[in-house]
Amino acid sequence: MRPFKVSDFLEFIMAMRIGLLGKKVGMTQVYAEDGERIPVTILQTGPCYVLGKRTEERDGYTALILGFDDKPERLVNKPETGFFKAAGVSPKRFVEELRLPADECAKYEVGAEIKAQDIFENGIPLDVTSRSIGKGFQGVFKRHNMHGGKASHGVHEVYRHGGSLGCRLTPGRVIKGKRMAGHMGDALTKIQNLQLLSINAEENYVMVRGSVAGAKGAYVTITKAVTRSLYKRVGMGQEEARSKNPLKASKQAAAGRG
Repeated sequence: MRPFKVSDFLEFIMAMRIGLLGKKVGMTQVYAEDGERIPVTILQTGPCYVLGKRTEERDGYTALILGFDDKPERLVNKPETGFFKAAGVSPKRFVEELRLPADECAKYEVGAEIKAQDIFENGIPLDVTSRSIGKGFQGVFKRHNMHGGKASHGVHEVYRHGGSLGCRLTPGRVIKGKRMAGHMGDALTKIQNLQLLSINAEENYVMVRGSVAGAKGAYVTITKAVTRSLYKRVGMGQEEARSKNPLKASKQAAAGRG
């Protein structure tokens, strides 16, 4: 049996799927052919450009460096200017790495343009990573959905408090990870297995079923889903034949209607 390697685990938790960088435009609704009203999120997906590559010999791993959304030259410093000039593209605001196998990276050249229709098809599941909306400092009610204490006779004004934190003499400290009031939101969030409904090649945007974390204009990373290759909605499969009531079935059979 091959020994466990940390690199194998990192490859598993990383997407290792080709994807695109984009921007959240907003939400709307569309109607399917059968009349179903579908809430969708519109994502601007490009065009994205390959700014560079990571190689196993030089960096210890393989990845593509993608760039999205033009950035004014007055906001670019000298090191960034040299980096974008070497790639042969204009400066970009959103730059991210996508870890990919070496054979996948070899398909794309530095400076190449990648669009949604080049790597995605309608109906496939996608994973969308973005930064959630920041909520500032919040109490335990809103941050952790706590219910609070009683508001009956004799209770001090602790209705929305977090409650006791102590652990007595041992260990004599608050355990790390204790659910308390604090900063809420503004965290990197991945929504998995969203269905890609349609691709608009002319306007460079895609529509996915459901919601995506983040405010309008938030940058997103869109990749092929890690956990599945076929989109399947819960409860939308073929309905199984219902079992007959044996008493009713015997009566129908006796009456010649079975």
